[in-house]
Amino acid sequence: MAKAIHSMVRVLNEAKSVAFYSQVFGLSIAERVDFPDFTLIYLRSPEADFEVELTVNKGRTEPYDLGNGYGHIAFVVDNLEAERERIAALGYSPKDIKQMTHDGKPFGRFFFIEDPDGYKIEMLEKSGRFR
Repeated sequence: MAKAIHSMVRVLNEAKSVAFYSQVFGLSIAERVDFPDFTLIYLRSPEADFEVELTVNKGRTEPYDLGNGYGHIAFVVDNLEAERERIAALGYSPKDIKQMTHDGKPFGRFFFIEDPDGYKIEMLEKSGRFR
């Protein structure tokens, strides 16, 4: 059986991206691997093995074109309002909290935020299938 281990995003500014993922999601550097043309930074939560892999291509100065195919990565938290307030207090700009329903029943509560490179990230409240 396959096991998901990481999701990779290309970033321009290592320090800015590491700070964002650390402050907003509590991820810390599990490993940093430097190659001649690029650097890989693996970020992990102490609660899970799944990692976010930041790829910094050396010499790149132009923002990446995210296109229209990228979706998002998602994180789950116990208290959505408190997390949104905490993230906003850090100076980031989380979107408004939304509620999804399916067949007239609550399905999920969430908000989105974008990282320094414009990648969309969903923050879900822990309930139902989101655990």
